[in-house]
Amino acid sequence: MRSFIAIDLDGPVRESLSRLQAELKSCGADVRWVKPENIHLTLKFLGDVGEETAGNIISALEKCCTGVKAFDIEVSGVGVFPDTKSPRVLWAGISGGGILGELQRKIEDAAAALGFKREKRKFVPHLTLGRFRSSRGKKIPADNIERHKHSKFGAVKVRSVTLMKSDLGTGGARYTRIAEIPLRG
Repeated sequence: MRSFIAIDLDGPVRESLSRLQAELKSCGADVRWVKPENIHLTLKFLGDVGEETAGNIISALEKCCTGVKAFDIEVSGVGVFPDTKSPRVLWAGISGGGILGELQRKIEDAAAALGFKREKRKFVPHLTLGRFRSSRGKKIPADNIERHKHSKFGAVKVRSVTLMKSDLGTGGARYTRIAEIPLRG
């Protein structure tokens, strides 16, 4: 099963991001939008994981979450990867990352101990809102991105991490929770 470790969002932040997506959709760029219910903060993409490995991952996550207190993150700002000249991913930013960064590093280390490849790129916490499919309309979002560069979309109280399964289909990805592991600080 295709899996990843994530932080889920609460309703008000999802609603704010859904309104932002609706506004950005009107710009006409060729973007495949992430369904609001699927927007999440990925801490570690695992890839294909056997059913038997899921138990080991959950045990490792329980250890990672021990000693970590619930914390707040702020969802603010909009940007693109890699840059505005050739954007591929449209995202909302995350701040308040001291504890978040530590938690992500613990998860990365635990996953590596289980045999998963370490991520080579630096962890940049963000929420993917959409992916550009073509160059049509790529110039238009630059104005919208600039307008929302400092917009605030709400705060999230992080109380747990979630092991998710991703099923790809014609209607897009469908995510299913395998386990939710509470922070135990």
